[in-house]
Amino acid sequence: MAAKLRLYNTLTRSKDDFVPIDPENVRLYVCGPTVYDYAHIGNARPIIVFDLLFRLLRHVYGKQAVTYVRNITDVDDKINARAARDCPGMPHNEAIRVVTGKTEEQFHADIRALGVLMPEDVNEADQPPRFVEPRATEHIDEMRMIIERLIARGAAYVAEEHVLFSVSAMQNLSGVPKYGAFSKRSLDELLSGARVDVAPYKRDAMDFVLWKPSGPQDPAWASPAGIQTPGRPGWHIECSAMAWRHLVQAFETRLTCADPNAREIFDIHGGGIDLVFPHHENEIAQSCCAFETPRMANVWMHNGFLQVEGEKMSKSLGNFFTINELLQDWPGEVLRFNMLRTHYRQPIDWTVKGLEESEKTLDRWYELAGRGETAFVSDHIVDALSDDLNTPKMLAELHALDGQSAHEELGANLRALGFLLEGAEAWKARKQSALNVDAAQVQALIAARKEARASKNWPESDRIRDELAALNVVVKDNKDGTTTWEVAR
Repeated sequence: MAAKLRLYNTLTRSKDDFVPIDPENVRLYVCGPTVYDYAHIGNARPIIVFDLLFRLLRHVYGKQAVTYVRNITDVDDKINARAARDCPGMPHNEAIRVVTGKTEEQFHADIRALGVLMPEDVNEADQPPRFVEPRATEHIDEMRMIIERLIARGAAYVAEEHVLFSVSAMQNLSGVPKYGAFSKRSLDELLSGARVDVAPYKRDAMDFVLWKPSGPQDPAWASPAGIQTPGRPGWHIECSAMAWRHLVQAFETRLTCADPNAREIFDIHGGGIDLVFPHHENEIAQSCCAFETPRMANVWMHNGFLQVEGEKMSKSLGNFFTINELLQDWPGEVLRFNMLRTHYRQPIDWTVKGLEESEKTLDRWYELAGRGETAFVSDHIVDALSDDLNTPKMLAELHALDGQSAHEELGANLRALGFLLEGAEAWKARKQSALNVDAAQVQALIAARKEARASKNWPESDRIRDELAALNVVVKDNKDGTTTWEVAR
């Protein structure tokens, strides 16, 4: 029997048994991308990590018992600027839709190559959706509703056509957490470490924007709180609105839990460690104050930072890579495997050496277990993942199956975990094609070399080997008399 699922909770700073509010309706929300440009490899980490968690939860609780919401942020100052540049003369709300539609399409193509599940993979026509990918701009009504509730409770105020959340007011409300409790810092610490917008209309420096007026180049919607000037939402209110709509309101008549107070709370909220403050702290503040709850979610999970070759990823350092750029040189499954070699909470150092090692392992596993359609997760793999997504242990268990020659079981587990997406021949051929290697030419050279070796024409054999090396092909003569080859990087 598989081990009980235990997850590290940023809220408690401890690894605890996971107890869903309703085992028949387990609910997961993860902050998704802001779609104004190609997603970078750091963006891929939460996509891959929480895809694995989604798969695990579906295995433990059943495919129809888990709902996953991963949002799309499609209104943002960077999006607005790009829309103004790329779609001059177009109404601003339409322009941002055009820009984000293109970038969202590219994002989906890139992450599908990483082996992640997509809504169309899991949703069924006659069932409630189990994977929802909401857009922020489609939830303006929910944002206005939450803002109105915050104003009514005294947790927000209107100033110069802005609506701001009042941190000091939250501290005086009963039944909600204190601001700063999630990030475990005092208000003074938060203020000294934060990049705070200075504005004369703020009552307190820590107050943050829920809604703001739109300028002539910005998209705009009818404002809440009787404000006459059209405006647009602040960053943090978007996730509060989308999480509430799809994990609270959508489940009002579906939850079977006995505790009525739990109906405004969902199970797991995830994202990168950089979101703990201010984004997730502010989400909690908004949601808890609006709906009068002690928590927004029971469990908060955060993946660690990503570095490239030991340095912070930065365009100025020349080590900034998009998922799309890396997919030009590496199969998406290699990127997925390389990401999972490091435990999700630890910092990851993204290196070429690591990618090469990951690719060699997958080359072998494709050769051994690339055929077949069966997909299941063995108990020892589930046990590893049930220990707070212990992916290094998971991979060790997969290597053990390889060592035991349990290749059918190895293949079934790999397919269930998002690998072996194509046949072994297709895998090899695509890799060769991506690296501009003519497989037919290589096979012809290997056949000619074999003839030269058979006739003991060693100079010709060596010449052909050198020609293959010039094509970045490494030849291996095996003990059984066969010759295999691979592309060198």
